[in-house]
Amino acid sequence: MRGLVLSGGHGTRLRPITYSYQKQLIPVANKPILFYAIEDIIEAGIHEIGIVVGPNKEQVMDTVLSREWDATIEFIEQDAPRGIAHAVKISQGFLKDEPFVVYLGDNILREGITRHVDDFLSSGVDASILLSHVNNPQQFGVAQLDEQGKVMRLIEKPEHPPSDLALVGIYLFRHVIFDAVHSITPSWRNELEITDAIQWLIDHGYSVKASIVDGWWKDTGKSEDILEANTLVLDDIHTDIRGTVEDAIIRGRVVVGEGTVLRDGSVVKGPAIIGRECTISNAYIGPYTSIGDGCEIVGTEVEGSVVMEGARILDVERVVDSLIGRDALVERGNSLPKGHSFKIGDNSVVRI
Repeated sequence: MRGLVLSGGHGTRLRPITYSYQKQLIPVANKPILFYAIEDIIEAGIHEIGIVVGPNKEQVMDTVLSREWDATIEFIEQDAPRGIAHAVKISQGFLKDEPFVVYLGDNILREGITRHVDDFLSSGVDASILLSHVNNPQQFGVAQLDEQGKVMRLIEKPEHPPSDLALVGIYLFRHVIFDAVHSITPSWRNELEITDAIQWLIDHGYSVKASIVDGWWKDTGKSEDILEANTLVLDDIHTDIRGTVEDAIIRGRVVVGEGTVLRDGSVVKGPAIIGRECTISNAYIGPYTSIGDGCEIVGTEVEGSVVMEGARILDVERVVDSLIGRDALVERGNSLPKGHSFKIGDNSVVRI
């Protein structure tokens, strides 16, 4: 069996960060979102993985290849965002005749996919789609099932949903899916939709099974989703202090990386994670906060936030529920006339 991870797209809902950074590389609990997908696939016993890349392809490739994996990884370029089914279509040479899993690279699934892969391989069905119960099915693609749990119909963001079962963004297919992706036509978005390909399977008598997710699942398409996923992942961490604690207090489950110094009366209250080579001085790091490598936090309270590598936050009192990009500087100004001075890119949000 093979794995196909999608790491393309422009990430427009996460701008301005995604102007310069691929959305699947944004960290959750100091790990790129994309890595959660790769780890899930390997954990399921799959060791041949294709990654579909688009914008910032070199960035994705460099990040993935920066660590060793128990898998052979091949990169497949998609020239533009043309839909999930198009990504499957252009990956046919890599996937060959083997069954495979498609995993959207901006998803995080707490339970992993091992159970779903095992069920699919033993069931003999032609396709299996992961579904999750949601409170707002009107905002998702939704599946309608028959009494045996087979998928009858897929509906995109229905006004009157037939169920509360949303498509998670993880799909398992056999080779017949290529007949489907070669048969369907582009949607109004000029994309080959995976829902159309799955519906083609259903309409042509192929068996499509529902596989219901236990535990939480997050699609990290927006900044608030990143923060919520960060909260959910940090709930499972265990204390691991590898840095230096000088005149500082640590409470609860906290991870501190090598070379990091906590000093000058700083307080860290978990669950929280601080990366390597950071300086935390006269600061409060509150629950559900992730601080990336090489950050400097001085004279500031930070809580419920994701601070990416190299960022500096200096004497700005309190930062909450924020997503701070790489090498960003947030500081208090002391010059006259007093006021707020900004350098703000397109699609930014500032709350004062």
